[in-house]
Amino acid sequence: MSKKRVLIVFGTRPEAIKMAPLVKEFQKHKEEFETKVCITAQHREMLDQVLAFFEIAPDFDLDLMKPNQNLYGLTADIITNLKPVLENFNPDFVFVHGDTTTTMATSIAAFYAGAKICHVEAGLRTFNMQSPFPEEMNRSVTGVVTNLHFAPTVTSKENLITENKSQQNILVTGNTVIDALFFSVNKVSENGYKDSEIDGLLSLIDDSKKLILVTGHRRENHGQGFINICEALKEIALQHPECQIVYPVHLNPNVQKPVYELLSDITNIKLISPLSYPSFVWLMEKSHIIITDSGGVQEEAPSLGKPVLVMRDTTERPEAVDVGTVRLVGTDKQKIVDEANRLLNNEKAYLEMSQLHNPYGDGKACERIVNFIKNL
Repeated sequence: MSKKRVLIVFGTRPEAIKMAPLVKEFQKHKEEFETKVCITAQHREMLDQVLAFFEIAPDFDLDLMKPNQNLYGLTADIITNLKPVLENFNPDFVFVHGDTTTTMATSIAAFYAGAKICHVEAGLRTFNMQSPFPEEMNRSVTGVVTNLHFAPTVTSKENLITENKSQQNILVTGNTVIDALFFSVNKVSENGYKDSEIDGLLSLIDDSKKLILVTGHRRENHGQGFINICEALKEIALQHPECQIVYPVHLNPNVQKPVYELLSDITNIKLISPLSYPSFVWLMEKSHIIITDSGGVQEEAPSLGKPVLVMRDTTERPEAVDVGTVRLVGTDKQKIVDEANRLLNNEKAYLEMSQLHNPYGDGKACERIVNFIKNL
């Protein structure tokens, strides 16, 4: 019996983190699958760090990152450059993840090539094409051409059924980010694990102070949104000298400018360079509260028992809000300050939030996906 040919495509650091455990799982089944990895390198340096950590060597590297890249050029380049890869490997299944430009453009190219499109983290929706932009459009377009939808939650599955996707083509798996998280926590906790970045964090962090971890990068928060966020963080820091805020600052100038202008002179706020994935996992474990606009962190942090304040007005991950592991605070300065104070000042409120069950999975999502494909 001939092997099923599987092509796994991703381009950004978040995609790489969430697809790495799937690559590893497919590679365990060499008798049934010929598995190849293609990266677009929509993020370059950050992507390479993740590949090194998970010990994955891509079979195809399109290396598409360019200075001043825009969505028009990137979309066209991905479709055009994937054509020879798809023609030469001729995959039966093309796996894409989530909601990036790589995801949307790859799904279109795979559709043209006649491969079965498998969408991991399928069915997330805000039902607002402008928020987040362009992610809501990317995942919606991908959903239209997808053959097999791997939904992280029942809510995601219901969204797909509402869009008239066939139930037999939808599998609820949990989120692969939890698979990645458990792998990573184990790896960075091993005796003998060496990481100079983690060594640097050890010297930066004061263990006697509660740690608030902050991340922020969303396009819709650029401008006044980030000014509000920075003013809220400043107020939290000044009200709570017993806490320290660590903020790995995204490289986008729209983020860097307000953050460094408004926060660089606050003694208990540490502004640092973006972290590698293993260092970030290590820092999440050390943190008391996480304030973020990231999608993945909303899923990861509850598995570590960390309450999350989400600096967005809408989220395509409503399950955590419904359960209570996450609270939406938008970019409303007072709301961010009030919710942070509630968690810092009220131990009962903190424990209630930190001890809730994570709705995003048990770390076996990739196993479920591979078994599903195996049985087709």
